[in-house]
Amino acid sequence: METKYTENHFEEFEKYEALSDQDIFTKIWTEPRRVFKFINDTQYEKYLYILLFFAGVVRAFDRATSKDMGDNSSLLSILFICIVFGGALGWISYYIYAAFLSWTGKWLNGVGNTSSIFRMMAFAMIPSILGLFFLFLQVAVHGQDYFKNNTDYLESNTVGNIIFWISFAFETLLSLTSLVLMVIGLSEVQKFSIGKAILNFILPILLLVVPIVLIVMIATVF
Repeated sequence: METKYTENHFEEFEKYEALSDQDIFTKIWTEPRRVFKFINDTQYEKYLYILLFFAGVVRAFDRATSKDMGDNSSLLSILFICIVFGGALGWISYYIYAAFLSWTGKWLNGVGNTSSIFRMMAFAMIPSILGLFFLFLQVAVHGQDYFKNNTDYLESNTVGNIIFWISFAFETLLSLTSLVLMVIGLSEVQKFSIGKAILNFILPILLLVVPIVLIVMIATVF
């Protein structure tokens, strides 16, 4: 009986292999599956809301640059909207996407619910959140021009041009790293292979894009 208890205790220890807070933020780069297993098994939520805030800021700044907000808004208003409203509300889009991932994942026999996927996504955003450093560096150098459609300011400023492309390279690399982490994390949460996890990521996009394309095609015909 004593041996059985010891074995069960050891199995529980193996299942929830302890990771410190520091381990979460450092080992996610080199041992992401181990970190996501720990986060999922223990429902680890420390720093979750801080990460969600900054993930919302990342989302807001992405929209600000893609929509060229600098053409019609001042730099201060862009920063205020992205940091305050983006941080407060930007995470909602991630939650909606997590719900879609949970829903479509069930078609593939996935086991993750919305909360577990949403939690995973918050920690997978760590690299993208670090990319804010390079975004703020570009804002410090280029100011409001960074959010404008006109990029002539790059041609007249050699130092600014160098900073722009170096920052752009790091931001892109960090964004791709977050994407890879999300695939690995979804694989762990849903108990999928990497291939199935990629398919799970694509399905919600298809569900949203295909109807829009069909509506546009029908509207064009008529």
